[in-house]
Amino acid sequence: MSTSIVHRPFHGGNLTWAAQLAGCPPSSLLDFSASVSPLGPPATVLAAIQAQLSSLATYPDPAYSQLRQGLARHHGISPNWILPGNGAAELLTWACRELATQTACLLPTPAFGDYRRGLQGFAATIVSCPLLTNQGTEISLEQAIASAPQRQGISPDSGLLLNNPHNPTGRLFHRDQILPLLDTCALVVVDEAFMDFLPPGQQQSVIDLVGPYDNLVVVRSQTKFYSLPGLRLGYAIAQPERLQRWQHWRDPWPVNILAATAALAAIQDQPFQQQSWAWLGQARPQLVDGLTQLPGLMPWPGAANYLLVRSDVPVPPLQEALLRRHRILIRDCLSFPELGEHYFRVAIRTPDDNQRLLTALADVLIG
Repeated sequence: MSTSIVHRPFHGGNLTWAAQLAGCPPSSLLDFSASVSPLGPPATVLAAIQAQLSSLATYPDPAYSQLRQGLARHHGISPNWILPGNGAAELLTWACRELATQTACLLPTPAFGDYRRGLQGFAATIVSCPLLTNQGTEISLEQAIASAPQRQGISPDSGLLLNNPHNPTGRLFHRDQILPLLDTCALVVVDEAFMDFLPPGQQQSVIDLVGPYDNLVVVRSQTKFYSLPGLRLGYAIAQPERLQRWQHWRDPWPVNILAATAALAAIQDQPFQQQSWAWLGQARPQLVDGLTQLPGLMPWPGAANYLLVRSDVPVPPLQEALLRRHRILIRDCLSFPELGEHYFRVAIRTPDDNQRLLTALADVLIG
């Protein structure tokens, strides 16, 4: 069956779609399309979930007091600044609702597809701010915003939606690049879903700026770093008045008991965090080097657990060949209009898995 006939997924991790092309069960696929850690879930998290199974007969604490206190200790902030959610996706929905009330929302592109979906759902005026030239050269964040189309019509009442590290490029913006934007935009939402993948000394989080800036919202996710996409747990960090407003907009129990338990156990597992930083510190440069040596592939270095790769050959047939011949799934970038068919993204996995990918790519590209 051709990729042009099968419904192409909007997100990575759609193993059912890929298995149809590969002609195998989804469990037989090696998935490089979803940027989730290959190390988790941590054993401590699984044990905590097991210990809480009996709690399924009761409703969650609607205030999520214990979870908020644990997250507050982890980040060194007040529990009143934290709102747990059903994945970062739920919280980004409320962020988009607020951004839609601004004159316009600046959106650095290429951008995670759910941003545009959320903004359009609330009829926001979206102003794209390209981070790449047509030749694929990087543009600074400041320049991208200043030179965006329609920029002349943007007022100080504009909003900004940014992720850091950036998806899909993996680019890390220094907090000094974001700080001036807090003084010029009415609302700044920073999605730090992948920030955990950087060791503390390398992170560029702006969580500590929530105190002095009431126009700042930071969204975090436990999906990626702790390999918990099935539990759906994220949290927003902002000043209490804004979070109280969001609470009134949503369902009373958005986070289930097992997800709240898992989140609390995960942030306390320092050995797992150290193991993850050690793994990625070795695996990322090795995969970058291996991809660079293959003909027609140009990987971006990236700061997170995924790599954006430019390909001289169109990606859809390359993706299909990898599925049919090697049962390996990579993420095409067709859902990013600014990238198109000559880019793909791959998660960074274990050294053995990464070598399987390199061997398969060599087979398809070289023969």
